[in-house]
Amino acid sequence: MLKKYLSLLICGSCFCLLTACSSSSNTSSTASADGDAAIGLDDDGALLVGDPNVQNGYNGPDELKDKNTVYFAYNSENIQDSYLGIIQSHAQYLKNNPNARIIIEGHTDERGTPEYNIALGERRARSVARYMSNLGVDVNQLSIVSYGEEKPAVDGHNEDAWSKNRRAVLNY
Repeated sequence: MLKKYLSLLICGSCFCLLTACSSSSNTSSTASADGDAAIGLDDDGALLVGDPNVQNGYNGPDELKDKNTVYFAYNSENIQDSYLGIIQSHAQYLKNNPNARIIIEGHTDERGTPEYNIALGERRARSVARYMSNLGVDVNQLSIVSYGEEKPAVDGHNEDAWSKNRRAVLNY
């Protein structure tokens, strides 16, 4: 797990260095061809994620509430790369709004003992909180809770249902 975070840190540093070198202004960013998402740096070197037309790097609390779920692989608390942007957007919002608070809920599917699932849900919530803290979010803005298997998003006893229940939910 430490290797993954170090790799992510090194890749992020390389990305920041490359984008800083490739831009002639103080603000650098990259956007997809359709202009929907951007990742870049502001004048202070802070990571910006979101709509390229939004100055502060996040798309607002309403959009963040619609993109507030991070899904996990079976029996894992490792954050998949495809969800890093969601967490980064929430982190940027929290950094820009120091009075905002977030509760990170950890959830699991129904497999495993209740005790194991509570612990796994907590590890998932802590993993998201740790990543946000590493992005510069004040730990006093973050709270975690584990519901284990007690609050499924989807009822069912198959992989499709289980995959939707293995999650962390970010609530303001």
